[in-house]
Amino acid sequence: MPIWKRRPALEELRRWQRGTLDEALGIEIIEIGEDYVRGRMPVDERTRQPFGLLHGGASVALAESLGSLAANLCLEPGSSIAVGLDVNANHTRPVTRGHVTGTARPIHLGRATQVWEIRIEDDHGRLCCVARLTVAITAKQ
Repeated sequence: MPIWKRRPALEELRRWQRGTLDEALGIEIIEIGEDYVRGRMPVDERTRQPFGLLHGGASVALAESLGSLAANLCLEPGSSIAVGLDVNANHTRPVTRGHVTGTARPIHLGRATQVWEIRIEDDHGRLCCVARLTVAITAKQ
């Protein structure tokens, strides 16, 4: 059963990303499933650290972007917003090139908080990061 209160077309979601960190890092939303949001990010000069590896902060940015977007799609439009409260990540495999793909799935969808797990894999489907994002649900300003 879908968890979404709204499910905009991918092109609309991409418009939401314009002028944001997502755009700067090359993050693109590629799929919305029944209970997940999937996006990808290039591993290039924007997202690598000085030793040529995918920067852990870039992985966390991908995770928070996907989890926050998914959390907000679970809310009634115009009533409230989901904002990041806590994010943590474990980096399990280095990546030096290509793309990484993240998939955000809910662990808990409450009235005041939501918890999302984001699994990030390399081009070969190998886990390179797993993150957990907790968001607070707050009234829209």
